[in-house]
Amino acid sequence: MHTKVMDALGALPADLASAIKPIVEADHFDATLSPEVFAQLLSQTQLTDTELRVALLPLAAAYSITPISHFNVGAIVRGLSGTLYFGANMEFVGTSLSQTVHAEQSAISHAWVKGETGLQDITINYSPCGHCRQFMNELTSAKDLIVQLPEREAKNLQEYLPESFGPADLNITDALLATVDHGMHTEATETLVQAACQAANRAHAPYTNNFSGVALKAKDGNVFVGMYAENAAFNPSLPPLQVAMINMNMAGYPLADIEEVALVEKSDSTISHLADTQTTLEALNPDIPLTYVAV
Repeated sequence: MHTKVMDALGALPADLASAIKPIVEADHFDATLSPEVFAQLLSQTQLTDTELRVALLPLAAAYSITPISHFNVGAIVRGLSGTLYFGANMEFVGTSLSQTVHAEQSAISHAWVKGETGLQDITINYSPCGHCRQFMNELTSAKDLIVQLPEREAKNLQEYLPESFGPADLNITDALLATVDHGMHTEATETLVQAACQAANRAHAPYTNNFSGVALKAKDGNVFVGMYAENAAFNPSLPPLQVAMINMNMAGYPLADIEEVALVEKSDSTISHLADTQTTLEALNPDIPLTYVAV
């Protein structure tokens, strides 16, 4: 568990801090709150649904990795299942700013990796930038997604992004978080490569067909996967390495624990994630081995 997450308990209202402390301290806590746990917290604190989500933002923001800006942003999304998923912004020294992960992307990817196929709402401690508004517009639930900020009335995403540009403008019917299987297979037998290939089969890449996935192995042997999340506006697309690192970070692992990485992507795509993956890993630790497979 991140030390910052435990420290963030001090920023919560006393009754909430007392109620959630044993939940956060549990060995299995993975920066999610089940509908049952959330209902329990509502009962114990007597907060409204909105008040509780806003009050929990310091916990989400505690997962931020911000060595460049020192500006911590937290986000909490609620999936169609009712489960809440934390997310936070991530920055990487030594690589381009385009590799940065925004808190909204983090929370959405967190929910995606864990199987959500749509989102009900997102709660953020700062107004979403244009980059994130565009990223959210790719979602299966983009038309109905509710955005909640502290001390403001909830608004539909489309109010934050009037006259929006999205997949339909490029004649694309696929949406981010939809259940897909691209049917990719690899003859490689390594467990990490197989995990990356399975992740690639879940990728959202309707514009380039660069179905790509990454698997990271931590020092303790645990594996974290990520898949490519493409966007109609192209630039807000989120590489598979970043999604895997989000998954690792939200599980309470430091990125310094990355021991080995595998990247699998479609061989006949018009783009490749190999160079950016190599550059980012080099910035994190030049000794991390990368296995690359084009299928």
